[in-house]
Amino acid sequence: MRFLQNWPWLLEIVYKTTLVSLRPFRPWLKSGGLTERFFVRVERLSKGLIFDCRMCGQCVLHNTGMTCPMTCPKNLRNGPCGGVRTDGNCEVISDMPCVWAQAWERSKRMPTYGQAILQIQPPLNRSLEKSSAWINELNGVAQKV
Repeated sequence: MRFLQNWPWLLEIVYKTTLVSLRPFRPWLKSGGLTERFFVRVERLSKGLIFDCRMCGQCVLHNTGMTCPMTCPKNLRNGPCGGVRTDGNCEVISDMPCVWAQAWERSKRMPTYGQAILQIQPPLNRSLEKSSAWINELNGVAQKV
């Protein structure tokens, strides 16, 4: 399913549609409880298959070319480390394409959120790990540092 990352514009449409669809339910989408457990399972399955999601609880896929920055061996959320090899691969895992090189290229194919790759992402809040990124996003928790 990871081949879907090569169509970031399509994933962008899915993201926007999901966000708009979930907004009316915001009062019922709270952290903890049965609802969040359901969301966590759905996110783990869907985002795991497509993005190799690490369940950070602060998803920034729409800001990073629909490429998960947490798959970077160094967990860098704001661009490459400077050790990108000349072939575009990671300095840590030499046969792995640099996550940020992929994110940059994919962001160019996203009409709505493509420019968001230029924004500084908030530091990762480790207390949100294993929680629902959708619920955190809708409740504004994901943006808080």
